[in-house]
Amino acid sequence: MWQGIETGLVTAFSISNLAVVVVGCFAGTVIGMLPGLGPISAIALMIPISYGLDPAAAMILMAGVYYGAIFGGSTSSILINAPGVAGTVATTFDGYPLARRGQAGKALAIAAYASFSGGTLAALLLLLAAPALARVSLSFQSADYFALMLFGLVAVCAFAGRGQVVKSLLMTVFGLMLATVGTDPTAGVPRFTFGQLDLIDGISFLLLAMASFAVSEALMTVLNNEDSARQAAKAAAAGAGSLALSKKEVAEIAPAVGRSSVLGFFVGVLPGAGGTIASFLAWGMERGLARGAARAAFGKGSLRGLAAPETANNAASTGSFVPLLTLGIPGSGTTAVMLGALLSFGIQPGPRLYIEEPAVFWSVIISMYVGNIVLLILNLPLIPYIARLLAVRKEILVPLILFFSLIGVYLVSFNVFDLWLMVLVGVAAIGLRLLGLPLAPMILGFILGDIMEDNLRRALIISNGSPAFLWARPSTLFIIVATALVALFPLFNRRAQAGEGG
Repeated sequence: MWQGIETGLVTAFSISNLAVVVVGCFAGTVIGMLPGLGPISAIALMIPISYGLDPAAAMILMAGVYYGAIFGGSTSSILINAPGVAGTVATTFDGYPLARRGQAGKALAIAAYASFSGGTLAALLLLLAAPALARVSLSFQSADYFALMLFGLVAVCAFAGRGQVVKSLLMTVFGLMLATVGTDPTAGVPRFTFGQLDLIDGISFLLLAMASFAVSEALMTVLNNEDSARQAAKAAAAGAGSLALSKKEVAEIAPAVGRSSVLGFFVGVLPGAGGTIASFLAWGMERGLARGAARAAFGKGSLRGLAAPETANNAASTGSFVPLLTLGIPGSGTTAVMLGALLSFGIQPGPRLYIEEPAVFWSVIISMYVGNIVLLILNLPLIPYIARLLAVRKEILVPLILFFSLIGVYLVSFNVFDLWLMVLVGVAAIGLRLLGLPLAPMILGFILGDIMEDNLRRALIISNGSPAFLWARPSTLFIIVATALVALFPLFNRRAQAGEGG
């Protein structure tokens, strides 16, 4: 372990990788500030660039973009009440009221400090928890991996929120269906290619990710008139005010930051939960703990109400790397995209990753410390200026996104068919979004489809085709039972809410 950490330190603190951290954090911060363009879109745009780097540098870049986008997403939430990413929705509850009271600078400072603290404390927990989880998972077999991936997909649906469970389930199944397009890895027979030779190798992960998120987000920007919001951003940035915090205010938010860091990290570890759920849970927890006037201030400009979700969503983004690196299970839609990028480098995340690829494993974790410092330096002095980028007209922004998306896919395959397919998927993604269907579960299903199929076949071979492999091993049975409980969670939650309402 210590030898691996030493390898990670050397890799993470090389001049080139330090530069990659800075670039990733800056790009993520800027993209995260733009309403609608979240970390999934940011990482999708970075994938073509990452192909020119070594695996460790590529993962450091995408990790920096990931928590940079979460870090920067608070800016638009506070200034114009428009969450840059889903994980900063709860930030608007108290951040925007503070900005309207003329305390935008203080709100931005609290968001920056809370994000830095949450990310740093979570990185420490990641350093301690990742090797332990990896050692435990060394005993896993194909049946356990299949059960784990099933748990992850079910959790995505169960934690989707009220009214979204069935939609998430449908999109997960759709993603699994898309993963079957191409040549059967065992029989070597084409599946669902409809006679198209261009689909023999299946649908490109890069194509699907960039079309579903980057292209569809750009086109949705055209459909939605955001000019007034951008003009509001100009005014808000100009009047940001002081960033200073008093000792009393620091003492008020410090306990909330500590609690939300731990909560956010462990919520982030759960496959499918992510920063959005963590931020809402942290805000609700702090509101429940508050008393009297402090509780009444929540939703009206509470400092604790702002610090808690900002801490939790950054801690959750770091926590989501635990299942990704040690089990090969993405903890969110964003880490599902990163999993696909890792697989494209020929690296299989899992319990032996920290042994076989210590430079990748440990350098990503260690780079998070550096990244959080970089983000703090970038955000504190530059937020008033970076916020002005929200005023970039969509006539310039949309063509740039479309250009980089199309060129990125074409430079990987040099196939015009992929460009047509990308346009088709992008238009279909807009239709799905207009229908209220989430795209992240589809990406999760697509990414895990091949791995699930491979482990399912191995488990069936070992059990001579019997489904008994699902309960033959205690570890597999435990995961299956946990999956069933998670699947029933929306039903119990609905009944509990109905009981309270009655």
